[in-house]
Amino acid sequence: MNGSFVQMSYLCRKKPRTMKKIGMLMMAVLLMTGCGHTAKQDRTYWLEGAWVLRHAEYPIGGESDFSLEEGGTYCLIYDKDTMLYECRIVSAPSGFVITPRQMSTVTLVDKGGGEWLYLEDDDPHPIEIANDSTVIIQHSGVRYSWVRTDDIYEEWGDEMCHIVASEVKNESAGHNSYVLSSKEREQASYIQWLIMAVGLVVIFAATNYVVYQRRRRQLQLQLQQIQEVKEERPQSVRQAIESVEAAYFASDEYHELQHRIATGQTLKEEDWQGIENQLKKVYPGFGSQLRGLHAMSELEYQVCLLIKLRIAPSDIATVLARDVSTISTVRSRLFKKVFDKKGGAREWDEFVLSIGT
Repeated sequence: MNGSFVQMSYLCRKKPRTMKKIGMLMMAVLLMTGCGHTAKQDRTYWLEGAWVLRHAEYPIGGESDFSLEEGGTYCLIYDKDTMLYECRIVSAPSGFVITPRQMSTVTLVDKGGGEWLYLEDDDPHPIEIANDSTVIIQHSGVRYSWVRTDDIYEEWGDEMCHIVASEVKNESAGHNSYVLSSKEREQASYIQWLIMAVGLVVIFAATNYVVYQRRRRQLQLQLQQIQEVKEERPQSVRQAIESVEAAYFASDEYHELQHRIATGQTLKEEDWQGIENQLKKVYPGFGSQLRGLHAMSELEYQVCLLIKLRIAPSDIATVLARDVSTISTVRSRLFKKVFDKKGGAREWDEFVLSIGT
């Protein structure tokens, strides 16, 4: 125990064989009773917690009882067994009203035989520890009975110690009273939670804004690169692309695909893969440039592929089993996401047709 001085001595003058038997017997007893003994003596600090005054016995006769409700009482809060914070405490409808009194250092000395010496600022006082919930401390001949109050300690202990310490430091102990309100604490906790929530929202919004701005800069750079590639492309390359493009749109393969789409035939996964492969031959950079602009859904990407194949919006709606209005919404929404401004479906079509050509 911190601040305790335990002095014990055992004087046993026995023969070695007798001592061995006694030692074995003691070990057996300790093993059988060890759990209960450990539980009883396992408290490192006997006084740690909050104690309220319940009863006083005076040396000239007479007694007094104290209550939190009727006139109030006194409360001792021990930080371990080394520091004491004292205040007067009265129960109130919303919680408690406390008046700080003093702060002292404490030493608890075990004299042995169940006797203890209680030193408060080095001033000795007899103390009886009746059990875990009651102690009797004697001051000037008056026996004060204190009862442990775990509820007060767990909810208000830290705050009460802080108030007492501040008042003692400012030399104003005994002059000011403080209301400890559970409702106010709940409100303060709610306000603190609300502030944290608002802070998280602000951080989230700021992070999203930074990410958005970074994404916008990257997107603008990609659009600029697409435009530069198109403008700087030599005339011979342009003519070659136009030749390949014309040959594909005149091919039987393209006309068969057009017919299947026009008649509303379902395109399977391998059909879409074939469309992508064919577009790579005609427009080598189309797919990578398109996906680099926006994380598209499967529907959005398929709409763009069909736009690049010069398929009419009504036929796109048929083959994808969507309404024409849905296809228009997809196109205009893509334009808004990529260019960050309102635009029509046709404007998106024109942009898609310009990529890779």
